[in-house]
Amino acid sequence: MSTMGTINGRKQHSAELKAKVAIAAIKAQHTASELASMYGVHATQIGMWKKQVLEEVAQLFTSRRSSAVRAQEDLTATLYQQIGQLKVELDWLKKKASSWE
Repeated sequence: MSTMGTINGRKQHSAELKAKVAIAAIKAQHTASELASMYGVHATQIGMWKKQVLEEVAQLFTSRRSSAVRAQEDLTATLYQQIGQLKVELDWLKKKASSWE
């Protein structure tokens, strides 16, 4: 069993252990009671970890996609801003160069 220590008499389990137990619970090859005795945690805790994984697993994919889309939009906006600035500078230089002729 992989615990990180105790705080106020409570066990602190590592994220790796929680993930391992939750995945085992999702696979349903053993009952919650069997998993509890195998990993040394309470069956209720296993149910809570399983529920948390199932609720948050979809966000793994949506948050990556939305952050990638957001990053792409930010890059596009920055590039358009730079293009606009360079165009203004070019027009100004053309105007100044034509007055020297």
